[in-house]
Amino acid sequence: MKKTEYLSGDLRELATLYNAVVNGEDVTVREAVRVALATGIPAGQILSDALIPAMTEVGRLFEAQEYYVPEILISAEAMEAGVAILRPLLGDTGERSTGRIALGAVEGDLHDIGKNLVAMMLESSGFHVTNLGVDVSPPRFVQAVLDGAQIIGISAMLPTTMLNMKFAIDAMKAEGIRERVKVIVGGAMVTQEFADRIGADGYASDASTAVRKVKKLLSELPATGRRKETTDLKMSLRLAQAQSHS
Repeated sequence: MKKTEYLSGDLRELATLYNAVVNGEDVTVREAVRVALATGIPAGQILSDALIPAMTEVGRLFEAQEYYVPEILISAEAMEAGVAILRPLLGDTGERSTGRIALGAVEGDLHDIGKNLVAMMLESSGFHVTNLGVDVSPPRFVQAVLDGAQIIGISAMLPTTMLNMKFAIDAMKAEGIRERVKVIVGGAMVTQEFADRIGADGYASDASTAVRKVKKLLSELPATGRRKETTDLKMSLRLAQAQSHS
């Protein structure tokens, strides 16, 4: 594994933790997190100053072709080992994720390896991720938006299912919620040209790119006031009725 220097401060515990995540050393990550907490470093700082920067570095190494999918998976699992210890403390201190993402393989598509890798990378970067699974219908994507997702990620591996991405986007338009969410698409046969043609906001060719694109799309979302909960409730009920009759 690669040895990477920690550059965001001089705390020994955070430096150890940073390098352990980059190198995929889950046992060291657990120990370093506990030591950092014991020395009084807040859970939120451990997450923002060590764990998330470490996964950002992993993404950079992947783009530079110094890391490949197995290394990403190992580092993400090491990151999750640390987050599992921090999660209860983050909840107690009011720390929140940087954004809410919902991911799903489009209706008719049962491939989820790439989607799951994207989900793991996003979670490791501090996002709240809802994995909708595979064969996700347009109404389920709409419901994810009503449930609070700011970004919808749609994947398709088969040429025969790619057009269903457009149907999902059209369903959001029909419900009047398209403007409140950003849609990013990806998959083996998906291209930027196709994403533009179906009205998606972004396209990512791999998990590392997806993280960067999600961050960019979140920054483009307009500031909105409190949602009209009664309208959302009516939409949810209508969707539930449609699904019960399908």
